[in-house]
Amino acid sequence: MPEQNPEALAFLLSRRSRPAKTLTTPVPDAAMLDTLLTAAARTPDHGKLEPWRFIVLTKPALLRLAGLVASRGAALGIDPDRSAKAQDQYAQADLVVAVVSSPKPSDKIPQIEQVYSAGAVCLSLVNAALAAGWGANWLSGWPSHDRDFIRDGLDLADHESIAGLIHLGSETNAPPDRPRPDIAAITRWMTA
Repeated sequence: MPEQNPEALAFLLSRRSRPAKTLTTPVPDAAMLDTLLTAAARTPDHGKLEPWRFIVLTKPALLRLAGLVASRGAALGIDPDRSAKAQDQYAQADLVVAVVSSPKPSDKIPQIEQVYSAGAVCLSLVNAALAAGWGANWLSGWPSHDRDFIRDGLDLADHESIAGLIHLGSETNAPPDRPRPDIAAITRWMTA
């Protein structure tokens, strides 16, 4: 029988992200954030390529990015309400970690597996933060897919993209849990 970790399993069976708009200060300090990033980096990474990296966005950077969202939204003709919602995602946040998907050239590891690894880092960071008692949420939004925004705002290389924006902070109020998938309805067993 394998060795069990009932506390970890109970955490995973009850974990839930916290809405970014409910997160506030205090936020993790540099030492705590280093611990959370270290935990996030312990993710599947075929070939040990580290096809991801982190950009820690503090309040001044988030406010600068909110301004860039406004100008990019206007330039792209984005609906003003949609643009304002994206601006608020940056302006109202206190600490965000941008997980950057940064695939490496490899004859053995397909790029898609490297992108999956970056996604795994996002979930690992959210789970590490929740396990440490912080509120966390994984978001993206149209600006994170706009090449000009991610080049000008985050200085990403042409081959890089944003895998996720992980909002971190203290939770102000916990919303009710949402309905979860019916596992029997989405699972098929193949025995032969």
